[in-house]
Amino acid sequence: RPSQKGRMEIFKVHVRNVPLDDDVDLGRLAASTVGFTGADIRNLVNEAALWATRQNKDKVHIADFEYARDKIMMGVRREEMLSGKEKTMTAFHESGHTLLAWLLCETERVHKVTVIPRGRALGVTQLLPEEDRLSVSEGQLRDRLAFILGGRAAEDVVFSELTAGAENDLKQATSIARRMVCNWGMSQRIGPVALRDSEEQPFLGREIAEHRAFSEHTAQMVDEEVSKILMDAYETATSILRQHRDKLDALAQALEEHEELDDRQITELIGPPAKLPERPLWETDHAKEADSTTGSDGTNRSEADSENTTVSQTEVTDSAASDSDSAKTDDSQKSANPAPSDDAK
Repeated sequence: RPSQKGRMEIFKVHVRNVPLDDDVDLGRLAASTVGFTGADIRNLVNEAALWATRQNKDKVHIADFEYARDKIMMGVRREEMLSGKEKTMTAFHESGHTLLAWLLCETERVHKVTVIPRGRALGVTQLLPEEDRLSVSEGQLRDRLAFILGGRAAEDVVFSELTAGAENDLKQATSIARRMVCNWGMSQRIGPVALRDSEEQPFLGREIAEHRAFSEHTAQMVDEEVSKILMDAYETATSILRQHRDKLDALAQALEEHEELDDRQITELIGPPAKLPERPLWETDHAKEADSTTGSDGTNRSEADSENTTVSQTEVTDSAASDSDSAKTDDSQKSANPAPSDDAK
């Protein structure tokens, strides 16, 4: 996928014959489209031009590009609207995602959150990475897991009941946790071992074609470690939401009233997002006390999980399901709250 400089050049090619308003900054567009391919950028320019034409504009404005980007990344806006308890629960679900992303240091920044149904989702929390990322650390993965499970945790904290809206959240979180254990050696109990030594054969069936070079006991240990990672992330999410219940309520109330909030409005409601502390470049997690139980993102972790292991993002995007997939949804991850019959958010 092209870098920011590459995306800038691609934008220049595709806007040559498009009349642009003075407020359009191609550098800003390139920075906000991390993970986009050349085809994605062409589609974005075409969608923006079509939308501007439908609004009887002579030129394409930056607002038209933002509309087109939201359409591509969050899905087409549906006609039906939520109401009553369903809207309230969806607002708290998306507010849970938003608040976790806002308060955890190692997640991507929140761009927009909405409870307007888009695509197959009832609500969406859209994240935009601030830079091209070539690797991902254990701390970033654990913060992402807490963010993904934040919607379910918010339902549990506020209503003491769960909905089917977290179906896709659970799929994404389980996939990440399993890769942490099996592919990236991020479990102290399992150790630095790769437990996937063959490629999936989709035409033959995964279980039939895949050779498993480890025992049933090891497979049970893997399942236990995956569950432990997920439960730790869920407890982190629940603890943060309980601690900041006032901010959760404020976000949900505003979201239910306005149906869509951008990062500026969120800042006005609950203050600026958390930032990573300044640390010397030479400082690593190995310099911490051996008995430390606090991770780099401020959440409590076991000593086994405190080591900050780096994984190739190429492996992440190549092996992960096209969830966010793709770097656009993985890195511009969105979080949705779909109906029970849908494929989750």
